Amino acid sequence: MAAVFALAFVFLFMFPISSCVRALSSNYYDHTCPQLESIVASSVEKAMSNDKTVPAALLRMHFHDCFIRGCDASVLLNSKGKNKAEKDGPPNISLHAFYVIDEAKKALEASCPGVVSCADILALAARDAVFLTGGPTWDVPKGRKDGRISLATETRQLPAPTFNISQLQQNFGQRGLSDEDLVALSGGHTLGFSHCSSFQNRIHNFNATFDVDPTMKPSFAARLRSVCPAHNKVKNAGSPLDSTNLVFDNAYYKLLLQGKSIFSSDQALLTNPKTKALVSKFAGSQKAFEKAFVDSMIKMSSLTGGKEIRLDCRVVR
Repeated sequence: MAAVFALAFVFLFMFPISSCVRALSSNYYDHTCPQLESIVASSVEKAMSNDKTVPAALLRMHFHDCFIRGCDASVLLNSKGKNKAEKDGPPNISLHAFYVIDEAKKALEASCPGVVSCADILALAARDAVFLTGGPTWDVPKGRKDGRISLATETRQLPAPTFNISQLQQNFGQRGLSDEDLVALSGGHTLGFSHCSSFQNRIHNFNATFDVDPTMKPSFAARLRSVCPAHNKVKNAGSPLDSTNLVFDNAYYKLLLQGKSIFSSDQALLTNPKTKALVSKFAGSQKAFEKAFVDSMIKMSSLTGGKEIRLDCRVVR
């Protein structure tokens, strides 16, 4: 969620996700692996010191995991034979920093073998990513299990950057997430970067009347067009998702109200009175945004679906 959501070609009916079927607990590993949180935090901090894009990558990875079959670490699995896994689906091709989870898992297997799920590691890493970029921290409920199924075709269920407000509400609602969750979790865009392909629709050939989305501030649109020309040939060309994209803050909402949002799905939040009011609320108060974000992250990350503990986060044995 924190960086680009590549285009989901069609919206499909959801596979069932169990919400809070298995009771999660913040002290789940207190006796079986008390060093869990410090090991994960150390892995995230070390990676972040070498690559400032790691926090955005981990936050987005967790979001993309939870929205398909629940938070079961299926996004981490490698493709095998003819089975194309989630990470190789169109919206996930630009996911990265899987090695951070691998390193944490390796350290945990040495310390408390066979105890901690990859899904819990990813949930903790996402929390640490937010905190280490200046955002809030929270007690992560733990006790998730890992899933065995990972299908690239199911990544069509992820919210696309071209979605309108009705599509977004439907997509989030099918996972038991409210309008407030939608707006709060969209604030994850305060971290990260988008490639041109995910917002090209707003700056070139927008519709029969306008070449550029008229809701965009003209000077902002012009800057994006200079970086992303109509027939862009630069592979990694794109734009940060907000002006302080390495810091977890509420700048995303402020820029959205100024006509400086990147995705159509961002702009869509202003087309509904309730979601627009929430955007204004979060733009005016970092504290209100952080509280809502924490509540929504806990709610989203409580979607469960797995049944086992994987010893290797990338492979089902």
